[in-house]
Amino acid sequence: MSFRKLLNRIEIGKSKEIHARRYLEKQGLKFVESNFHTRFGEIDIVMFEPIQQIFVFVEVRYRSSKVYGGAAASVNITKQTKLKKAALFYLAERKISLGCRFDVIAIEGKNTNWIPNAFI
Repeated sequence: MSFRKLLNRIEIGKSKEIHARRYLEKQGLKFVESNFHTRFGEIDIVMFEPIQQIFVFVEVRYRSSKVYGGAAASVNITKQTKLKKAALFYLAERKISLGCRFDVIAIEGKNTNWIPNAFI
């Protein structure tokens, strides 16, 4: 992959994460932070759900089409395991004792699909 294509992919990814954040804020969630890195992997977005008083760890996936299974299908068991470990690290590091859930924002073309409680 050329450097130019890599930069383009990074820019697209950032724009989709911003779109996902704004989408979730319109649904009533509160933004906490984004791109939290651990040795287990990265958490795209951390939100807070004020009604249930829980943290929401959001994986943002973008695919231009469903040709290879779509955005949601790309959050496989390996990715789920990494996200769970990263979330546990996040909660422990910040000494947070509230509950959490894992949501997926699957963006395919111009369609945004929010999947709350995408996995346990």
